[in-house]
Formats: sequence, C-alpha cells, structure tokens
Amino acid sequence: MTFRAARAEDAAAAAPLVFASGEREFRFFLGVSADECVAFLRDAFALSAGRFSWQRHRVALDASGTVIGVIAAHDGRDMCADDAHIAWTLLRYFGSRRTVPMLLRGLVLEQELPKPKRSQTRVAHCAVAAAMRGTGVFCELFGDARRAGMRGLAGESDEREIVLDVLVSNTRAAALYRRLGFVEVARRRLRSRRLPVDLESIRMRFSPRMTD
Repeated sequence: MTFRAARAEDAAAAAPLVFASGEREFRFFLGVSADECVAFLRDAFALSAGRFSWQRHRVALDASGTVIGVIAAHDGRDMCADDAHIAWTLLRYFGSRRTVPMLLRGLVLEQELPKPKRSQTRVAHCAVAAAMRGTGVFCELFGDARRAGMRGLAGESDEREIVLDVLVSNTRAAALYRRLGFVEVARRRLRSRRLPVDLESIRMRFSPRMTD
C-alpha cells in the first residue's frame, strides 16, 4: 500500500467509499437513492472546498494505484464557512426545491453528530474497500494521516482533542476505533425524536496512551 493526500481526480473512486462510511446517515440527510448519493459525493469531492472536498481527505492505494481507503479530518478551526458551503453545494447540484428539506434534515442529524469545536478535530468518512476490510488498511491509513501532518491530526494533536462518531449498531467499527486508542465519551444529550433510531451514535475521543 501507499498513502497520499487526496486529489480531485480521485473523486470517482473515493465517492463510493465516502458513502460507505455512513450510508444510513447520507440516505437520511439527502433523502435520495444510494446511486444519487454517490453521484452527489463524486461532484462534491472534486470541489476545492467544503467538508466533502478532496482537500479534507487522505487516501490509501493498492499496488495498482487504486484507491482502497479514505479518511477525512475536519479541523474545528476551519469550520466557519462550512454551513454556507454545504448549502451552496446542495443548491448547485439538487436545486432549491430539494435542498430545503435536505438542510432541515441536516440540522436534525447535526444534533447527533455535532461539528467539532475549535479545540477539536473530527475524523470522518472512514472507509476501506469491502474486499480489503479486516486487513489493517484503515489502521495504517490513520497512522499515516497523523505522521503526514494532516491538519489537526499531526504532532499538535497532543494539545487538541480528536473525536469521531460511530453508529451504536456498528460494533465492528467501534471495536476497531478502540484498538486505535479511541474511548467512548459520555452522552450528554438525548437523541432527537426526529432522528431514526438506527442513526443513534457514540462519540469517541482519541487517547494515545490507550495504545501504549
């Protein structure tokens, strides 16, 4: 495997992986078919800014150069313009009539998956190609992202809080994150009644000493 910062031309290969990282969440947020979700993410990944942009991602590649893993880092210091940008991205792709209900569902989802604070970096879009799961690809990709200095995950991360969210039902992913050094954070809010039960999530915080 090799690792590198994502590029705009990775959009076609990376979009299905980004979707796989949160299929239920994307289907609820966008309210469209899986194929439409992937098409939107492919378009958004190729943009130069925004939370779905290649600029926020790093990828793992196999020996043939095919993208087999993806990870994103959302630094709380960079989130100010994200809300406006996602609204613009949805409008340009779906149009105003479809965008309004998407934004309303997004507000509900954000209660469960809150944006990172300025002192936090949120790891997201964690996915590996189905055939490569369980082979250590994501562990290597996460370690590479930190060593490579991905904003908010590098050496300064000892002074920052790295967090991620995982569905309660996704016990396999939660176990992987625990092996990497993430620990569960006590829940401080009730799940919104507008949010489907199967989207209830756990927030986890990176604690490097847990891997010592």
